[in-house]
Amino acid sequence: MESQLPAGTVTFLFTDIEGSTDLVRELGDAYGEVLDEHRQILRDQLAGAGGREVDTQGDAFFFSFMRAREAVSGAVATQRALMQHEWKNGADVRVRIGLHTGEPAVGAEGYHGLDVVRAARICSAGRGGQILMSETTRALLGNAIPDGVEIVDLGAQRLKGLEDERLFQLSLAEAPAQDLELKTERTPRPSHAEV
Repeated sequence: MESQLPAGTVTFLFTDIEGSTDLVRELGDAYGEVLDEHRQILRDQLAGAGGREVDTQGDAFFFSFMRAREAVSGAVATQRALMQHEWKNGADVRVRIGLHTGEPAVGAEGYHGLDVVRAARICSAGRGGQILMSETTRALLGNAIPDGVEIVDLGAQRLKGLEDERLFQLSLAEAPAQDLELKTERTPRPSHAEV
């Protein structure tokens, strides 16, 4: 696995379905089909943007990208594809996405280190439909912001087991308005970033 993974400066992307346990209860056996459709959408969009699938567990994915702008483009394309998809039984599938860029160690079993943990925690801090990114990823993105996307500065957030991290949300123009309160230990008031 080690030789297949991008090394050096890498952008990590984690995803997770919010409320998946409730969806399982609601859909019963039909959940399997919804999960398969979700997986296909993510794989198509993220691999199409240059992402490498690192791992998947249940309804969660872990991808790596050589460039922050590719990861952001993939995240935006994924949320758009999920919003446009007609889900079986009227299911409401809401996926949170977290992005962080760092220089992880790569071993025989894949990536490891605090940058991986930070990316996973950023994903966990989000709510379904959100795309969150770290300050590092935001800096590397620069002005390469996808059309129809606004960047919202959510300020410094306390991630579980880590120091504060300044987070940014990628808000899609066509997405429903979202509550900007995150699942963090401390949630300062957000401010809109100048882009």
